[in-house]
Amino acid sequence: MTEAYRLNQTMLRIKDPEASIGFYTNVLGMTLIEKFDFPAMKFSLYFLGYDNSFTTPMPDSREERVVWLFAQPALLELTHNWGTETDAGFAGYHNGNSDPRGFGHIGISVPDVYAACERFEAAGVRFIKRPDDGAMKGLAFIQDPDDYWIEILAPAAMGQITGG
Repeated sequence: MTEAYRLNQTMLRIKDPEASIGFYTNVLGMTLIEKFDFPAMKFSLYFLGYDNSFTTPMPDSREERVVWLFAQPALLELTHNWGTETDAGFAGYHNGNSDPRGFGHIGISVPDVYAACERFEAAGVRFIKRPDDGAMKGLAFIQDPDDYWIEILAPAAMGQITGG
């Protein structure tokens, strides 16, 4: 009964779409697939993903692309509530990694964690954990513009890290 189910998206709330879209496309290499504006409710949704994980090529027509979008695996949905980017009093969103703890992180697999981290370092990305810090060597945690944590891992190394 659940054979056709798939995890389609993870949603994160963002303060500034320009900063967040730039981070996910320029630093992490994702593709911005589609944007939906909801003027009556004053928010926008941005859907991003990796071209190499799309199940079929992205259609050119918006109508077909919207249907296609919601059939893809592992997309990131960024939700922007209008005005947060210019509200000096806006404290930001809770990233889930301080009390009260909840959401932890998203994970991005890369061929080489060390090479990816060199690139992130050059781009000025904030690190929570570098690959050789702590007990778990070979994986890293970085932060996006809204302080959400992103685990950077190499599939080939995970067997050694997890003891599997």
